[in-house]
Amino acid sequence: MPKLGGIAGCYVRTGQITRGTKVRFIREGVIIWKGAITSLRRFKDDVREVREGFECGIGLSDFQDLKPGDLIETFEEKLVVRT
Repeated sequence: MPKLGGIAGCYVRTGQITRGTKVRFIREGVIIWKGAITSLRRFKDDVREVREGFECGIGLSDFQDLKPGDLIETFEEKLVVRT
């Protein structure tokens, strides 16, 4: 376990997870944490991304309150310029 965070054992149901991506944890329909993935592993291998249908371990920088059933959702923030 990393010194500053936790590891979430996950199964990717749809899409993909990429190292460095921003994520939010949802528990019972409420967002309980937002942050970034600091490490991503498949078995003992450090990987860049994990696709749908595979298991992985996600390293988190400052979150340890993980519970079975928590949903991890990736998201992307984009700056949109007004015209």
